[in-house]
Amino acid sequence: MWDKLLDQFLTGMIVQDRLSVTYPDGTTRDYGPATGDEAHLALTGNTTVRALILNPDLGLGEGYMDGRITPQECTLDDVLKIIIRNRFSGRLPSWMLMADRARFHMRSFVQRNAPRASRQNVAHHYDISDDLYAMFLDADMQYSCAYFRDDTMTLEEAQAAKKAHIAAKLCIRPGMRVLDIGCGWGGMALTLAGEYGCDVTGITLSENQLATAQKRADAAGLSDRIHFNLQDYRHVSGTFDRIVSVGMLEHVGVPNFDTYFERVADLLDPDGVALVHTIGRSAPPMAHSSWINKYIFPGGYVPSLSELALPMEKSGLWQTDIEIWRLHYARTIRQWRNRFDENIHEISSMYDDRFVRMFRYYLTVCILAFEHQMQAVYHLQLAHKRTAVPLTRDYIYAADTAAKPTPVREMAQ
Repeated sequence: MWDKLLDQFLTGMIVQDRLSVTYPDGTTRDYGPATGDEAHLALTGNTTVRALILNPDLGLGEGYMDGRITPQECTLDDVLKIIIRNRFSGRLPSWMLMADRARFHMRSFVQRNAPRASRQNVAHHYDISDDLYAMFLDADMQYSCAYFRDDTMTLEEAQAAKKAHIAAKLCIRPGMRVLDIGCGWGGMALTLAGEYGCDVTGITLSENQLATAQKRADAAGLSDRIHFNLQDYRHVSGTFDRIVSVGMLEHVGVPNFDTYFERVADLLDPDGVALVHTIGRSAPPMAHSSWINKYIFPGGYVPSLSELALPMEKSGLWQTDIEIWRLHYARTIRQWRNRFDENIHEISSMYDDRFVRMFRYYLTVCILAFEHQMQAVYHLQLAHKRTAVPLTRDYIYAADTAAKPTPVREMAQ
Protein backbone atom coordinates (compact mmCIF):
# COMPACT_ATOMS: atom_id res chain seq x y z
CA MET A 1 0.00 0.00 0.00
CA TRP A 2 2.72 2.48 0.96
CA ASP A 3 4.62 1.78 -2.27
CA LYS A 4 1.51 2.57 -4.32
CA LEU A 5 0.87 5.80 -2.42
CA LEU A 6 4.46 6.96 -2.89
CA ASP A 7 4.27 6.06 -6.56
CA GLN A 8 1.12 8.17 -6.97
CA PHE A 9 2.69 11.02 -5.01
CA LEU A 10 5.87 11.12 -7.11
CA THR A 11 3.96 10.70 -10.38
CA GLY A 12 2.00 13.84 -9.63
CA MET A 13 4.87 15.87 -8.17
CA ILE A 14 7.75 15.29 -10.61
CA VAL A 15 6.77 17.20 -13.74
CA GLN A 16 10.24 18.29 -14.83
CA ASP A 17 13.64 16.57 -14.71
CA ARG A 18 13.88 12.81 -14.06
CA LEU A 19 13.90 11.14 -10.64
CA SER A 20 14.47 7.39 -10.46
CA VAL A 21 13.56 5.57 -7.25
CA THR A 22 14.57 2.04 -6.30
CA TYR A 23 12.02 0.70 -3.82
CA PRO A 24 12.82 -1.71 -0.96
CA ASP A 25 11.67 -4.69 -3.07
CA GLY A 26 14.30 -3.84 -5.72
CA THR A 27 11.88 -2.34 -8.22
CA THR A 28 13.06 0.88 -9.91
CA ARG A 29 10.54 3.40 -11.20
CA ASP A 30 11.17 6.61 -13.14
CA TYR A 31 9.31 9.85 -12.60
CA GLY A 32 9.17 12.96 -14.75
CA PRO A 33 10.00 13.55 -18.40
CA ALA A 34 13.27 12.27 -19.81
CA THR A 35 14.59 15.84 -20.02
CA GLY A 36 16.47 18.13 -17.68
CA ASP A 37 18.47 16.94 -14.68
CA GLU A 38 18.51 13.34 -13.49
CA ALA A 39 18.97 11.72 -10.08
CA HIS A 40 18.47 8.29 -8.55
CA LEU A 41 17.46 7.38 -4.99
CA ALA A 42 17.49 3.97 -3.30
CA LEU A 43 15.11 3.29 -0.41
CA THR A 44 15.69 0.63 2.26
CA GLY A 45 12.86 -0.69 4.43
CA ASN A 46 9.09 -0.29 4.20
CA THR A 47 9.14 2.11 7.16
CA THR A 48 11.12 4.51 4.95
CA VAL A 49 8.38 4.53 2.32
CA ARG A 50 5.73 5.04 5.00
CA ALA A 51 7.67 7.97 6.50
CA LEU A 52 7.93 9.65 3.08
CA ILE A 53 4.15 9.48 2.71
CA LEU A 54 3.27 10.69 6.20
CA ASN A 55 5.74 13.60 6.22
CA PRO A 56 7.94 13.86 3.10
CA ASP A 57 10.20 16.59 4.50
CA LEU A 58 10.89 14.82 7.78
CA GLY A 59 10.97 11.36 6.18
CA LEU A 60 13.52 12.35 3.55
CA GLY A 61 15.84 14.06 6.03
CA GLU A 62 15.69 11.26 8.60
CA GLY A 63 16.03 8.61 5.91
CA TYR A 64 19.25 10.23 4.67
CA MET A 65 20.57 10.63 8.23
CA ASP A 66 19.97 6.94 8.97
CA GLY A 67 21.41 5.72 5.67
CA ARG A 68 18.02 4.32 4.58
CA ILE A 69 17.80 6.79 1.66
CA THR A 70 20.91 7.01 -0.48
CA PRO A 71 21.72 8.78 -3.76
CA GLN A 72 22.85 6.34 -6.46
CA GLU A 73 25.57 7.50 -8.87
CA CYS A 74 24.61 11.10 -8.16
CA THR A 75 25.05 13.60 -5.36
CA LEU A 76 22.72 14.74 -2.59
CA ASP A 77 22.61 18.11 -4.39
CA ASP A 78 21.28 16.39 -7.53
CA VAL A 79 18.47 14.71 -5.62
CA LEU A 80 17.40 17.67 -3.50
CA LYS A 81 17.55 20.09 -6.44
CA ILE A 82 15.00 18.03 -8.35
CA ILE A 83 12.75 17.60 -5.31
CA ILE A 84 12.84 21.29 -4.39
CA ARG A 85 12.30 22.41 -7.98
CA ASN A 86 9.27 20.14 -8.42
CA ARG A 87 7.68 20.64 -5.02
CA PHE A 88 5.65 23.64 -6.13
CA SER A 89 5.44 22.73 -9.81
CA GLY A 90 3.63 19.43 -9.69
CA ARG A 91 0.44 18.17 -8.06
CA LEU A 92 0.53 17.09 -4.42
CA PRO A 93 -2.02 14.71 -2.86
CA SER A 94 -4.81 16.36 -0.86
CA TRP A 95 -3.66 14.81 2.44
CA MET A 96 -0.21 16.38 2.06
CA LEU A 97 -1.68 19.78 1.29
CA MET A 98 -3.88 19.47 4.39
CA ALA A 99 -0.88 18.49 6.53
CA ASP A 100 1.08 21.50 5.22
CA ARG A 101 -1.81 23.81 6.05
CA ALA A 102 -2.10 22.32 9.54
CA ARG A 103 1.62 22.86 10.21
CA PHE A 104 1.34 26.40 8.91
CA HIS A 105 -1.55 27.25 11.22
CA MET A 106 0.24 25.66 14.18
CA ARG A 107 2.90 28.38 14.02
CA SER A 108 1.29 30.44 16.74
CA PHE A 109 1.56 27.51 19.14
CA VAL A 110 4.89 25.97 18.08
CA GLN A 111 6.74 29.29 17.86
CA ARG A 112 5.60 30.92 21.11
CA ASN A 113 9.28 30.88 22.14
CA ALA A 114 8.95 32.15 25.71
CA PRO A 115 12.31 33.18 27.25
CA ARG A 116 13.04 29.76 28.80
CA ALA A 117 12.06 27.88 25.64
CA SER A 118 14.13 30.30 23.53
CA ARG A 119 17.20 29.55 25.63
CA GLN A 120 16.67 25.81 25.23
CA ASN A 121 16.18 26.19 21.47
CA VAL A 122 19.40 28.17 21.11
CA ALA A 123 21.36 25.68 23.20
CA HIS A 124 20.15 22.85 20.93
CA HIS A 125 22.14 24.23 18.00
CA TYR A 126 24.71 26.72 19.23
CA ASP A 127 25.97 24.92 22.33
CA ILE A 128 27.05 21.78 20.46
CA SER A 129 30.77 22.63 20.33
CA ASP A 130 32.75 25.66 19.23
CA ASP A 131 35.29 23.22 17.76
CA LEU A 132 32.75 22.02 15.19
CA TYR A 133 31.86 25.52 14.01
CA ALA A 134 35.51 26.56 13.89
CA MET A 135 36.09 23.86 11.27
CA PHE A 136 33.84 25.44 8.66
CA LEU A 137 33.29 29.10 9.58
CA ASP A 138 35.72 31.92 8.90
CA ALA A 139 38.27 32.87 11.57
CA ASP A 140 35.90 35.52 12.97
CA MET A 141 33.18 32.85 13.50
CA GLN A 142 30.55 34.67 11.47
CA TYR A 143 27.59 32.27 11.32
CA SER A 144 25.46 34.36 8.96
CA CYS A 145 25.35 35.43 5.33
CA ALA A 146 28.52 36.99 3.93
CA TYR A 147 28.50 39.86 1.42
CA PHE A 148 30.30 39.04 -1.85
CA ARG A 149 30.96 42.38 -3.48
CA ASP A 150 32.76 40.51 -6.27
CA ASP A 151 33.30 36.90 -7.31
CA THR A 152 36.95 36.83 -6.26
CA MET A 153 36.30 37.36 -2.55
CA THR A 154 37.30 34.69 -0.06
CA LEU A 155 34.91 33.79 2.74
CA GLU A 156 36.98 35.86 5.17
CA GLU A 157 36.90 38.88 2.87
CA ALA A 158 33.16 38.56 2.27
CA GLN A 159 32.39 38.30 5.98
CA ALA A 160 34.50 41.39 6.65
CA ALA A 161 32.63 43.13 3.83
CA LYS A 162 29.32 42.16 5.46
CA LYS A 163 30.32 43.77 8.75
CA ALA A 164 31.59 46.90 6.99
CA HIS A 165 28.36 47.16 4.98
CA ILE A 166 26.30 46.94 8.16
CA ALA A 167 28.50 49.50 9.94
CA ALA A 168 28.01 51.86 7.00
CA LYS A 169 24.23 51.48 7.19
CA LEU A 170 24.37 52.20 10.91
CA CYS A 171 26.30 55.44 10.26
CA ILE A 172 28.66 54.39 13.05
CA ARG A 173 30.76 56.98 14.89
CA PRO A 174 33.25 56.56 17.78
CA GLY A 175 31.73 56.61 21.25
CA MET A 176 28.30 55.40 20.18
CA ARG A 177 26.42 52.99 22.44
CA VAL A 178 25.50 49.90 20.41
CA LEU A 179 23.24 46.96 21.30
CA ASP A 180 24.02 43.72 19.44
CA ILE A 181 20.95 41.45 19.71
CA GLY A 182 22.08 37.87 19.15
CA CYS A 183 25.80 38.61 19.21
CA GLY A 184 26.98 35.08 18.45
CA TRP A 185 30.67 34.56 19.10
CA GLY A 186 31.21 38.32 19.26
CA GLY A 187 32.61 39.12 15.82
CA MET A 188 30.34 42.08 15.05
CA ALA A 189 30.77 43.54 18.54
CA LEU A 190 34.56 43.19 18.34
CA THR A 191 34.58 44.96 14.97
CA LEU A 192 32.36 47.82 16.10
CA ALA A 193 34.39 48.33 19.27
CA GLY A 194 37.89 47.74 17.90
CA GLU A 195 37.63 49.33 14.44
CA TYR A 196 34.94 51.96 15.00
CA GLY A 197 35.41 52.90 18.66
CA CYS A 198 31.93 52.04 19.90
CA ASP A 199 30.78 50.87 23.32
CA VAL A 200 28.95 47.61 22.63
CA THR A 201 26.53 45.51 24.66
CA GLY A 202 26.14 42.07 23.14
CA ILE A 203 23.41 39.65 24.22
CA THR A 204 23.07 35.95 23.49
CA LEU A 205 21.21 32.93 24.89
CA SER A 206 24.10 30.55 24.15
CA GLU A 207 26.46 29.82 27.04
CA ASN A 208 29.15 28.58 24.63
CA GLN A 209 28.96 31.71 22.52
CA LEU A 210 28.99 33.94 25.60
CA ALA A 211 32.15 32.32 27.00
CA THR A 212 33.96 32.50 23.65
CA ALA A 213 32.91 36.11 23.01
CA GLN A 214 34.15 37.19 26.45
CA LYS A 215 37.49 35.46 25.90
CA ARG A 216 37.87 37.15 22.52
CA ALA A 217 37.13 40.58 24.00
CA ASP A 218 39.71 40.00 26.76
CA ALA A 219 42.33 38.83 24.25
CA ALA A 220 41.71 41.89 22.05
CA GLY A 221 42.01 44.26 25.00
CA LEU A 222 38.45 45.45 24.47
CA SER A 223 36.81 44.39 27.73
CA ASP A 224 36.35 48.03 28.67
CA ARG A 225 34.35 48.67 25.47
CA ILE A 226 32.36 45.45 25.16
CA HIS A 227 29.98 43.81 27.63
CA PHE A 228 28.51 40.44 26.74
CA ASN A 229 25.46 39.16 28.62
CA LEU A 230 23.42 35.95 28.70
CA GLN A 231 20.16 37.79 28.20
CA ASP A 232 16.87 37.69 26.30
CA TYR A 233 16.07 40.69 24.10
CA ARG A 234 12.83 41.11 26.06
CA HIS A 235 14.76 41.77 29.25
CA VAL A 236 17.16 44.51 28.08
CA SER A 237 16.78 48.00 29.54
CA GLY A 238 18.16 51.43 28.66
CA THR A 239 18.56 53.12 25.28
CA PHE A 240 21.21 52.82 22.58
CA ASP A 241 22.43 55.01 19.74
CA ARG A 242 22.54 52.01 17.42
CA ILE A 243 21.01 48.52 17.42
CA VAL A 244 22.24 45.68 15.24
CA SER A 245 20.75 42.20 15.02
CA VAL A 246 22.28 39.68 12.62
CA GLY A 247 20.69 36.26 12.06
CA MET A 248 18.56 36.40 15.20
CA LEU A 249 15.08 37.33 13.95
CA GLU A 250 14.74 33.80 12.50
CA HIS A 251 14.59 32.54 16.11
CA VAL A 252 11.93 34.99 17.33
CA GLY A 253 8.81 33.25 16.04
CA VAL A 254 5.68 34.69 14.44
CA PRO A 255 3.80 35.28 17.74
CA ASN A 256 6.66 37.51 18.95
CA PHE A 257 7.29 39.75 15.93
CA ASP A 258 5.24 42.57 17.46
CA THR A 259 7.19 42.33 20.72
CA TYR A 260 10.54 42.18 18.92
CA PHE A 261 10.02 45.37 16.91
CA GLU A 262 8.44 47.11 19.89
CA ARG A 263 11.57 46.33 21.91
CA VAL A 264 13.80 47.67 19.11
CA ALA A 265 11.75 50.87 19.11
CA ASP A 266 11.85 51.20 22.91
CA LEU A 267 15.60 50.58 23.14
CA LEU A 268 16.57 52.83 20.23
CA ASP A 269 17.52 56.43 20.97
CA PRO A 270 15.23 59.04 19.29
CA ASP A 271 18.08 59.88 16.88
CA GLY A 272 19.20 56.26 16.54
CA VAL A 273 19.44 53.75 13.71
CA ALA A 274 18.80 49.99 13.81
CA LEU A 275 19.79 47.32 11.29
CA VAL A 276 18.11 43.91 11.29
CA HIS A 277 19.75 41.26 9.08
CA THR A 278 17.49 38.23 8.61
CA ILE A 279 16.69 35.37 6.27
CA GLY A 280 13.30 35.92 4.66
CA ARG A 281 10.93 34.75 1.93
CA SER A 282 10.19 36.85 -1.13
CA ALA A 283 6.87 35.03 -1.43
CA PRO A 284 3.74 34.36 0.65
CA PRO A 285 4.25 32.63 4.03
CA MET A 286 4.47 28.86 4.18
CA ALA A 287 4.95 26.12 6.74
CA HIS A 288 8.54 25.81 7.89
CA SER A 289 10.53 22.61 7.40
CA SER A 290 9.56 20.04 10.03
CA TRP A 291 13.02 18.44 9.67
CA ILE A 292 14.82 21.75 10.28
CA ASN A 293 12.57 22.44 13.28
CA LYS A 294 13.24 19.04 14.81
CA TYR A 295 16.97 18.69 14.22
CA ILE A 296 18.52 22.10 13.58
CA PHE A 297 16.52 25.13 14.75
CA PRO A 298 13.67 24.27 17.14
CA GLY A 299 11.20 27.15 17.23
CA GLY A 300 12.83 28.75 14.19
CA TYR A 301 10.99 30.25 11.25
CA VAL A 302 11.88 32.08 8.04
CA PRO A 303 9.37 34.94 7.72
CA SER A 304 7.95 36.45 4.58
CA LEU A 305 8.34 40.19 4.24
CA SER A 306 4.55 40.51 4.53
CA GLU A 307 4.72 38.99 8.02
CA LEU A 308 7.28 41.58 9.12
CA ALA A 309 5.64 44.62 7.53
CA LEU A 310 2.77 44.99 10.01
CA PRO A 311 4.92 44.55 13.16
CA MET A 312 7.39 47.13 11.80
CA GLU A 313 4.55 49.52 11.04
CA LYS A 314 2.99 49.05 14.50
CA SER A 315 6.35 49.80 16.16
CA GLY A 316 6.21 53.37 14.86
CA LEU A 317 9.68 53.09 13.32
CA TRP A 318 10.54 54.38 9.86
CA GLN A 319 11.66 51.75 7.38
CA THR A 320 14.48 53.92 6.11
CA ASP A 321 15.92 51.22 3.83
CA ILE A 322 15.14 47.61 2.89
CA GLU A 323 17.81 45.77 0.92
CA ILE A 324 17.53 42.22 -0.44
CA TRP A 325 20.52 39.90 -0.86
CA ARG A 326 19.66 37.03 -3.19
CA LEU A 327 22.45 34.49 -3.82
CA HIS A 328 24.96 35.69 -1.23
CA TYR A 329 23.88 33.11 1.34
CA ALA A 330 24.05 30.24 -1.16
CA ARG A 331 27.68 31.21 -1.86
CA THR A 332 28.38 31.51 1.86
CA ILE A 333 27.00 28.09 2.75
CA ARG A 334 28.73 26.42 -0.19
CA GLN A 335 32.02 27.65 1.26
CA TRP A 336 30.99 26.37 4.69
CA ARG A 337 30.18 22.97 3.24
CA ASN A 338 33.48 22.84 1.34
CA ARG A 339 35.32 23.45 4.61
CA PHE A 340 33.10 20.94 6.41
CA ASP A 341 34.03 18.30 3.80
CA GLU A 342 37.72 19.21 4.01
CA ASN A 343 37.60 18.47 7.73
CA ILE A 344 35.26 15.49 7.50
CA HIS A 345 37.74 12.99 8.99
CA GLU A 346 38.29 15.10 12.09
CA ILE A 347 34.58 15.84 12.42
CA SER A 348 33.82 12.12 12.08
CA SER A 349 36.18 11.43 14.97
CA MET A 350 34.11 13.80 17.13
CA TYR A 351 30.58 12.79 16.08
CA ASP A 352 28.83 9.64 14.87
CA ASP A 353 27.89 9.03 11.24
CA ARG A 354 24.26 10.03 11.80
CA PHE A 355 25.23 13.45 13.13
CA VAL A 356 27.69 14.03 10.28
CA ARG A 357 25.04 13.12 7.68
CA MET A 358 22.51 15.31 9.50
CA PHE A 359 24.78 18.34 9.43
CA ARG A 360 25.77 17.85 5.81
CA TYR A 361 22.12 17.44 4.83
CA TYR A 362 21.34 20.69 6.66
CA LEU A 363 24.05 22.63 4.82
CA THR A 364 23.00 21.16 1.47
CA VAL A 365 19.27 21.79 1.80
CA CYS A 366 19.98 25.39 2.86
CA ILE A 367 22.21 26.00 -0.18
CA LEU A 368 19.50 24.78 -2.51
CA ALA A 369 16.76 26.73 -0.73
CA PHE A 370 18.61 29.95 -1.58
CA GLU A 371 19.31 28.80 -5.13
CA HIS A 372 15.91 27.35 -6.06
CA GLN A 373 13.32 28.74 -3.66
CA MET A 374 12.08 32.26 -2.94
CA GLN A 375 14.53 32.66 -0.08
CA ALA A 376 16.84 35.62 0.46
CA VAL A 377 18.40 37.82 3.14
CA TYR A 378 16.76 41.09 4.15
CA HIS A 379 18.42 44.16 5.62
CA LEU A 380 15.80 46.19 7.47
CA GLN A 381 17.12 49.62 8.39
CA LEU A 382 14.88 51.30 10.97
CA ALA A 383 14.80 54.67 12.73
CA HIS A 384 12.46 56.92 14.70
CA LYS A 385 13.19 59.84 12.37
CA ARG A 386 13.07 59.87 8.58
CA THR A 387 16.15 62.12 8.63
CA ALA A 388 18.26 59.72 10.75
CA VAL A 389 20.21 58.59 7.66
CA PRO A 390 21.08 60.34 4.35
CA LEU A 391 18.39 60.43 1.67
CA THR A 392 20.31 58.32 -0.86
CA ARG A 393 22.36 55.13 -0.56
CA ASP A 394 25.56 56.86 -1.68
CA TYR A 395 26.90 56.95 1.88
CA ILE A 396 26.69 53.15 2.11
CA TYR A 397 28.60 52.38 -1.06
CA ALA A 398 31.18 55.08 -0.43
CA ALA A 399 31.97 53.37 2.86
CA ASP A 400 32.00 49.93 1.19
CA THR A 401 34.75 51.00 -1.22
CA ALA A 402 36.75 53.00 1.31
CA ALA A 403 39.85 51.64 3.01
CA LYS A 404 39.33 49.53 6.11
CA PRO A 405 39.08 51.86 9.14
CA THR A 406 42.13 52.11 11.36
CA PRO A 407 41.39 50.48 14.74
CA VAL A 408 40.78 53.18 17.33
CA ARG A 409 43.47 51.84 19.65
CA GLU A 410 46.07 52.06 16.88
CA MET A 411 45.06 55.66 16.22
CA ALA A 412 45.77 56.48 19.86
CA GLN A 413 49.30 55.10 19.73
